[in-house]
Amino acid sequence: MADKGFHEGELAVQRRAGVAAQAERLGTAMLATPDLNGGISRFLADRDFAVITARDADGRLWISPLLASAGFLDARDRTLRIHTTPRRGDPLQGLAPGQPVGVLAIEFATRRRVRVNGTLARTGADGLELAVEQAFGNCPKYIQRRHLEHIERAVAGHVERYDHLVAEHTALIARADTFFLGTVHPTHGADASHRGGTPGFVRVEGGQLWWPDYPGNNMFNSFGNLASDKTAALLFVDFETGVSLHLSGTATVEWTAAGIAGDDGGAGRRVRFAIESIASGLRLGIRSEAPHPSPHNPPMT
Repeated sequence: MADKGFHEGELAVQRRAGVAAQAERLGTAMLATPDLNGGISRFLADRDFAVITARDADGRLWISPLLASAGFLDARDRTLRIHTTPRRGDPLQGLAPGQPVGVLAIEFATRRRVRVNGTLARTGADGLELAVEQAFGNCPKYIQRRHLEHIERAVAGHVERYDHLVAEHTALIARADTFFLGTVHPTHGADASHRGGTPGFVRVEGGQLWWPDYPGNNMFNSFGNLASDKTAALLFVDFETGVSLHLSGTATVEWTAAGIAGDDGGAGRRVRFAIESIASGLRLGIRSEAPHPSPHNPPMT
């Protein structure tokens, strides 16, 4: 990873959105040298669900779930030890060390999340070890409150690869209130983030996906990465059945007039995602009852 602080893509998006001053104030604290021995460490230790952004053996970017009993995320000093790996059939099974990765740990029940970014220093059958460069919390906006139940170990099921959406994929996306976004910068590493909204907020149009941006913390980590490198990955999870849908491709930020049709959050921004590869069918061994929607979800327009 390069020096700390916002990179050129993040700065450019912050300026265009008119929030450079606000972002600078936040970034001073949030992007400081990470301390993993305090509250962040305790939060991570209690989690049983996370996601990781990384590249597979062919160099393709994916974002994949990490699931285990609480305690599988062990953070100390500048190191995060992850006592599990992406499961059999997952696009990121068999991760190669030495690459930048982004991890997001989330607690749906309390609408809390922490991002941890760095370099994958070691991999093995017993787990992963991350040399941490960034660690910071995010606001609770747009997280749907739900209680996850682990019902079995994740199994491959009938994992299939596609280069386009089929009906079952479109149906899963249409009912999703949550997905995870993986992005990467050429020198500043990888990132994993959360997106949430009213079911249907992710639209399928002409074989591509698009979704409106909502007002957030003004740091634009994901958008900044996309301004420098369009490579992106999405992960959808059906929390009723545990079925997951992995998408890999490219994403572009589109600036629109605020308040036009589809600009649900009134931000005047949306993201259009072009699909290059799909992996579907992996069952995660989790389920959830109907969630309590975030009070911040804007109505669809």
